[in-house]
Amino acid sequence: MKKTLLAMGVLGAFSSLAIAASNVTLYGVIEEGVLVQKAKHQDTTVQLKSSFDQGSRWGIKGVEELGNGYAVGFILEQGFNVDNGGEATGGKQFSREAFLYVTGPFGRLGAGRTGTLSSGAQSNTILTGWALGTGFGLSSWTSAIGTSFSRVDNAVAYQTPSFGGLKLSAMYSNGTSADENKWSKNNHYYGLGALYNANAIKSSLILEAVDHKDATGDAKKKTQYVINYGFEYNLGTVTPMFAYQWAHQDEGKKTHMFGLSAKVAVGGGDLLAGGRYLFGDDDAIGAEEQKVRAWNIGAAYIYPLSKRTAVKAYAGYADGAKAWKNTEDVAMNGYQVYLGLRHSF
Repeated sequence: MKKTLLAMGVLGAFSSLAIAASNVTLYGVIEEGVLVQKAKHQDTTVQLKSSFDQGSRWGIKGVEELGNGYAVGFILEQGFNVDNGGEATGGKQFSREAFLYVTGPFGRLGAGRTGTLSSGAQSNTILTGWALGTGFGLSSWTSAIGTSFSRVDNAVAYQTPSFGGLKLSAMYSNGTSADENKWSKNNHYYGLGALYNANAIKSSLILEAVDHKDATGDAKKKTQYVINYGFEYNLGTVTPMFAYQWAHQDEGKKTHMFGLSAKVAVGGGDLLAGGRYLFGDDDAIGAEEQKVRAWNIGAAYIYPLSKRTAVKAYAGYADGAKAWKNTEDVAMNGYQVYLGLRHSF
C-alpha cells in the first residue's frame, strides 16, 4: 500500500512538472549556404556563409498564465555561426534576445536586450514594406546603404492592445551597450511606432533616435534620427510593397531611400524581388564631394522541402555614385549570389 502511494506521488510530481513545463518551448533555426560575392576593386570570394538571410539561433521561450487575462513570459535567444560553431556576438550568452515581459488588457510591457522597432528582428520589431526584409546581404533594408538601429541592451518596450488592427509601440534603452555610467554619458535609444495589420493591409510608421552621448571628439552628441514607413497589400498570390526611409545625423548621413518590392507565390515557393534608390549626403566620408547616390536590385526564391526545411537562392547587385562611386563595400558597389539551406526546429 505504501509503495503504491509512493509511486502515485512520484507520478503526480512528474505530472505537475510536465504541466509546468508545457508552456516552455525550445526552438531554433540553422541556415548555411555558399556565397559568391565581389565588391568594387576587390577580389571575387567564395565562402560558406552562415545566417545569410535568417540568423542561425537556438532559443527558449515560455509563458505562465496568471489569470484574469494576465501572463508573464520570457525569451532567451542565442545566435551562432554554423561555419565554426562560434557565438554570433562574442561575449554574449543570449546575443539575439534576453527579454522578460508581462501581458494583459493593457497590452505588453517588457525589459531586457531586444531588437529595436525597425531592426526586423526579435519580438518588438514592427518593420514592414520590404519583401527581402533585413536578410539577404546587400538587399537587406538595414544594409550599409541605409541607416538602421539593431539590437540594444537595457531596453524597456511597451505595445498597446490592438485597436481595430492598430497597435502603438514605444521603446527606450537606458544604454544601448552599457548603462553603468552617469546618464549623460550613456548612449540612449528612443523609438515610437505604429503598426496596422487588418484585412489585406499591413503598414508601419517608425520614428527612432540614438543620441550617441558616449562618443568623443567631433562625433560627440551627434544625435541620429531615422524614420521608416512601410506599406503592404496582400492580393493573394502577390503582395506588392512600398518602403521609405529618412535618415539625418550632423556630420553623418542625411539621406532619403525608397524601395519597391513584392512577394509572389511561384511554383510552390515564394519569389521575393525588389529595387531601391537612395540619395543625399554623407558628411562622414570627409570628401570634398559629399553628395551620394546608390541603387540596388535583388531577388530571392525560397522553396520549402518540408514544413521545417527550405532551399534558398538569391542574386543581388548594388551600384554607388558620386562620393560613393569608389566605395569598396559590396552593399554599395558589387554583387552577391547565394544558395543555401535553412532548417528550423
